[in-house]
Amino acid sequence: MWLYADIKTIADIPRLYARTRPNKVALVDGSGALTFAALDERSSRIANLIIGLGIPARSNIGFLGKNSSLYFQLLFGINKAGSTMSPMNWRLAAPELASVIADAEAPLLFADRELMPLVQAVQAICPQKFQVVEIDPANTASSFDAAVAGASNLDPRAPLEPEQAALLIYTSGTTGKPKGVELTHRGFHYMRLCEHLEPALQWQDDDVMMMVMPNFHLVGSGLSIQSLYNGGTLSILPQLDPGQLIQVIQRDRPSIVALVPTAIQMLLDHPDSKTADFSSLRLVMYAGSPISAHLLARALREMKCKFMQFYGATESSGAISLLRPEQHVIDDEAKLKSCGTPLPLIDVKFVDPNGVEVPDGEVGELMVRSPSLFGGYWKQPDTTAAVLKDGWYKTGDAGRRDAEGLLYLVDRVKDMIVTGGENVYSAEVEQVLAKHPGVRMCAVIGLPDDKWGERVVALIMPNDGHKPTQDEIISHCRQYIAGYKVPKEVRLVDTFPMTATGKVLKRVVRDELARAAAGKS
Repeated sequence: MWLYADIKTIADIPRLYARTRPNKVALVDGSGALTFAALDERSSRIANLIIGLGIPARSNIGFLGKNSSLYFQLLFGINKAGSTMSPMNWRLAAPELASVIADAEAPLLFADRELMPLVQAVQAICPQKFQVVEIDPANTASSFDAAVAGASNLDPRAPLEPEQAALLIYTSGTTGKPKGVELTHRGFHYMRLCEHLEPALQWQDDDVMMMVMPNFHLVGSGLSIQSLYNGGTLSILPQLDPGQLIQVIQRDRPSIVALVPTAIQMLLDHPDSKTADFSSLRLVMYAGSPISAHLLARALREMKCKFMQFYGATESSGAISLLRPEQHVIDDEAKLKSCGTPLPLIDVKFVDPNGVEVPDGEVGELMVRSPSLFGGYWKQPDTTAAVLKDGWYKTGDAGRRDAEGLLYLVDRVKDMIVTGGENVYSAEVEQVLAKHPGVRMCAVIGLPDDKWGERVVALIMPNDGHKPTQDEIISHCRQYIAGYKVPKEVRLVDTFPMTATGKVLKRVVRDELARAAAGKS
């Protein structure tokens, strides 16, 4: 049943391929290439370094840095030491990052040299005391590398339980409180089985996958782990930069790349794309939002490869459903808005507010049953219990299933905005806006945007005697939250449509603004 029976935990991946394909390149980035044998040895040295620092097993160990080969060396090393890797969002403001580190109770943080000013600001305000190991992915002669070279190369083989978290990935909650999603070794194991049984996800021996999306998102880490599990080579880009992406495609000749539609648009709009050679690509995987017929037609024409959408959640450990290449029909715009059908072993249903399944065609909340579901939210049993019901996960997404079995998401039960592939919860932004003395009441919504998919828009009812400007509000927000969460547009209003319980009717607000925008066009 299992494609690789010897891989039962994340730590087993480099162990297997160091034995069966030792000289194959596992990782390549701007600093060079690393074989599976070297990855196995180096991750063992890192594990022993961690143990030598006195970090107990089952700790959540933080990583703060952009994508690099070193990220995966640390991922496998941390797991070999019996602990959990927690990649953290380097775009967060210091108060946000301090909240995440405190919640994770991380005793150790591996931090990129260029982010040390942020780390120092976090240390000054974080109630959790933690050791910091400075890393420098671009410098193989750093003090960190010297320490790794001095550690034992013997695999410590610390015990790992199937229900233990391999990754702790933080997502923002609708309440604004960070949630650590525990992605277990068992969950990853079963996710690989679901993929193995899916014809559209077959890997070839010479596949090279390109990692562009950030490591603190499952799209970045999860698909990369999938590639390494299948013995593929991983080409790593530090972050999304269209010009650099084109250069690395020429250098490493990837066969698979995962992007969000916004990134595809940015890639094709870059001047270098006109002369770029995309012939190595056989598949572009995309997520975060549907693709427009216009963009798909252009991408198919210019990139000349297959496209596949995947829909999933951090809590599902990977994809829930796929819109497979053969389902991408350019002259069927409606079907392009679908997120496809589930992978093998994954069940879905749509339910009404009472939990009763609704018929096909009717809108309800999407629920998922999968062997790969997460282990829970770190130290939040009540929050976990609220989304896990009798083996089903409540996604918070509203949608429907058509007569062909295709799934469509029509809205979000959670007030989440997807901007440039990043998730922004309105509650987070609203809490920051409420700190401003000129704000009496506020609401944050997402509006359609040609570049970002959605843009964050803040509507503010000012306090008496105040009239805060857009620049003032934006400057205020930048002190507390990451730049991509900061409103791109601020509007002052006299009143809000309200529910009987005193909540802003955001759907009404969105509809009114959409109609107003349509009237101007």
